[in-house]
Amino acid sequence: MILKHLSLLNYKNITEAELDLSDGLNCFIGQNGMGKTNLLDAVYFLSMCKSSTTSQDQMVVKHDADFMVLQGQYLREDGEPEDIYCGLKRGQKKQFRRDKKTYKRIAEHIGLIPIVLVSPSDQMLILGGSEERRRFMDMVISQSDLPYLDALMRYNKALQQRNVLLKMEEEPDPDLLSLWEEAMAREGELIYLKRKAYIKAFTPCFQEFYESISMGHEKVTLEYVSHGSRGPLLETIQRDRAKDRAVGYSLHGIHKDDLEMTLGGYPMKREGSQGQNKTYLIALKLAEYEFLRRVGNGTTPILLLDDIFDKLDATRVEQIVKLVSNGNFGQTFITDTNRDHLDSILSHMDQPHCLFHVAQGEITLESTK
Repeated sequence: MILKHLSLLNYKNITEAELDLSDGLNCFIGQNGMGKTNLLDAVYFLSMCKSSTTSQDQMVVKHDADFMVLQGQYLREDGEPEDIYCGLKRGQKKQFRRDKKTYKRIAEHIGLIPIVLVSPSDQMLILGGSEERRRFMDMVISQSDLPYLDALMRYNKALQQRNVLLKMEEEPDPDLLSLWEEAMAREGELIYLKRKAYIKAFTPCFQEFYESISMGHEKVTLEYVSHGSRGPLLETIQRDRAKDRAVGYSLHGIHKDDLEMTLGGYPMKREGSQGQNKTYLIALKLAEYEFLRRVGNGTTPILLLDDIFDKLDATRVEQIVKLVSNGNFGQTFITDTNRDHLDSILSHMDQPHCLFHVAQGEITLESTK
């Protein structure tokens, strides 16, 4: 999928912008806080129906405005156009339209325009709690597997209802408790198998990208850890029902899944330097891109690279430049404060590109090829 034209109105600090974009590389240069990340976030919003930086939709509306509008004019692989519209008024729910038709369920849009974002906040995949790593798996699999997303929503609803019962002062109805546990087990088994298959297919590609960026100096692993591996999930969930009742929430289930990330056999969180952590994260996201390209709906993903070169030595920067400029990636968006990085990428590329300057939410085209 190619984003040919992007319209923004009152999105974060961007009052208004109309951008004709390159099918290849789109570079955005400017100081921090000028709106580069907000622009990439708008592209992300049109794909994932939400911001990458906040869970509250209302926060993306410009401070002095009552509404925001995003519109993307895309070109599919078969040459057919796609028009995606998103509007949001303060105090109301967002509206998503595809070719002027409003979605009955916004979740139906997920996966139509696959996208991969690499940003500084990705460090929480390593440093944060297990919920960050589960979200990483869910974001990738959901874009290529709508039944997975539906199962995930059903599981979360069952988990929420079970937790409500566990928190009750009086003893909950055991039959009702069993009903939600069975729903958790049924959906959870499906989610576990899909996550397990995903990590098995994903890991070799991830290790290949890491080895390429690090010039083979380090070895990394990624291991999926789940209560689903202990046997029938229903038995696992029900085994400690009394303990769950005491703490007031569910201690077992696929909502506790995690990914163990290691460097040289040791936990990445403890052993990795800033540069190694950044390399690990970039390799994860590039492998995510390759996975979606191979197993998705036949649509080439859009790649967003937000300030990825910080805290990397010159050798690793050079390797990343070679990777993203070798023609294996589709439409790519890159932001940076350092013009030298972008000039280096452009000098290695033979494909079309646009270079934009961003200042105080104003976006201007500097050069194009």
